[in-house]
Amino acid sequence: MKILILCTGNSCRSQMAHGFLQSFDKNMDVFSAGTKPAEKVNPMVVKVMSETGIDLTDHTPKNVSLYLEHEWDYVITVCGGANKSCPMFTGKVKNRLHIGFDDPSEVTGTPEFINSEFLRVRDEIRMRFYDFYLQELKPQLK
Repeated sequence: MKILILCTGNSCRSQMAHGFLQSFDKNMDVFSAGTKPAEKVNPMVVKVMSETGIDLTDHTPKNVSLYLEHEWDYVITVCGGANKSCPMFTGKVKNRLHIGFDDPSEVTGTPEFINSEFLRVRDEIRMRFYDFYLQELKPQLK
């Protein structure tokens, strides 16, 4: 099973979803990419994911152009708001999904509030992707 998680910068939400989904089942090939990839994964993402036992220190944002020629079982966009605000993927895809999340990297306020938003979004991503894994992916992997 090949899964691509897509967002704009590939430095925050798509990286968290990538880490969680890969941790649920090592037999899945999970990748993430962005249409305008950032220089590095957001340090807060690395921090809050490490608290769950998932190490993203070796992850780097990738450009979606690297994956256009591949065939995918699923391409999942994770941008917040409407699906239309997410990047388009024109490659060969069996299933396209949108599972949107707020972008914690855009939050302003005290360090405590910013941290709490990263934790909130992280936990929401874990919960929604775990449900997706149990309901959609795991039955197909048998």
